[in-house]
Amino acid sequence: MTQLNIDPALASAIKNFQLPETLGFGNVMAPVMASCEYENGKWGELTLLPYGPITMYPTSKVLHYAQEIFEGMKAYRVNGKGPFIFRPEENYLRFNRSAERMAMPHVPHSIFMKSVFELTSYCANFVPRRSGESLYLRPFMFASEESLGIKPAEKFRFMVIASPSGSYFSDTTVGGISVYIERENARAFPGGTGYAKTGGNYAAGLSAAIKTKNLGFVQTLWLDAREKRYVEEMSGMNIFVVINNELVTPMTGNTILDGITRKSIITLARDMGYTVVERNIDINELLSEIKAGRCTEAFACGTAAIISPINYFGEATGERYPLHHPDGKIAMLLREGLLAIQEGRVDDKHKWIAAVEPKTL
Repeated sequence: MTQLNIDPALASAIKNFQLPETLGFGNVMAPVMASCEYENGKWGELTLLPYGPITMYPTSKVLHYAQEIFEGMKAYRVNGKGPFIFRPEENYLRFNRSAERMAMPHVPHSIFMKSVFELTSYCANFVPRRSGESLYLRPFMFASEESLGIKPAEKFRFMVIASPSGSYFSDTTVGGISVYIERENARAFPGGTGYAKTGGNYAAGLSAAIKTKNLGFVQTLWLDAREKRYVEEMSGMNIFVVINNELVTPMTGNTILDGITRKSIITLARDMGYTVVERNIDINELLSEIKAGRCTEAFACGTAAIISPINYFGEATGERYPLHHPDGKIAMLLREGLLAIQEGRVDDKHKWIAAVEPKTL
C-alpha cells in the first residue's frame, strides 16, 4: 500500500487559501499538489505539499526532448453532494498508455489514485459549488534526468495539481463556437503520438490556433495527415455531428485521442435511444450534408469543455457552413445528462463517479 507523506507547511497553505469569486478555467490553482519521483527503476515516496515552484536542472530531458505526458479529470461538488471524481480509472489507463508510447514507466495504480483522491480530499472546500463548475485535476509526468544525450530518460517525476474552474469557453461563445477547417497543416500522423496525451501534440497545433483566431474562429478542425480529407478531431477535443438524427463521430485510432468524455457520450446517447455511428467522415461529404440540411448540428467534447455546440464551420476563403441548430438541440440534452451524472444529481447506473471523503489538517 502506498504511503503518503504530508509536508508540515501544507496546513498553513490550505488555511490561508481563499477561493475567488471569478475563476475562469485553469487560472486559479488550489494550494495542494502531489509529487512522486522515479529513479533506479522504482518509485519513491508520495508527498502532498503546498502548491508552488519546482526546481529542475537546465539539462532535464523534458526541456530538450519533450518526454512528458498528462491527463485531465474533474471533481464535482454540487447541492451538498460529493466531491465526486468522474471515471478516474479511465484516466489512469489512458495515462499509462501514453507513458508506454513516450518511453516512460507506468505509474502504479496505488500512486495515481492516492495522489488524485488525497489531493481532492484536502481541497474539498475549494471545489466550486455551482453547476458546471469543478475542481480540474491535472496529473502529469516528465523526464527529470539531467543529461543532453538523446536517449529515453531513466529518472521521472509524477505530479498532480488542481484548479478550481468555471466554464472552459467564455460568454462570447454562447450560441455555439465557430470552427476553422485546417486544410494545410496536420496535427498527428499514422504511427505517431496522436493518441497519447503528450504536450508535443498540442504544441503542434498552436500556430494553427493563431491563424484560426486571426480569421475570426474559436477552434481548429484537423483533418487526416495523408489525404487532408477525413475529419479527425479539434485542438484538444473530439467531435460529433448529427446527420439524419444519428450521432456520427470519427473512429479513434493512433492519430485521435480516445476521449473519455467521447466514450461517455456514446454510451449516454445510446441510453437515450440515439443511434451512434463511428466511421470516417469525409470533410466534403460533411459540408454537403450541412448545406443540404441533413447535418443539423455538431459539437465538440472533452473533459474541460464537456460539450460545446458548433455554430458554423468555415474556410480561409471566407465560405461559411452554418448549422441548423447552432445552439445544439441534442448536444445540450447530452451535456445536461452527462453533467447530472458527474454532479451526482441522477442515478449513476454505469458507476462512473467515485466519491471522495473530505479531509482537514
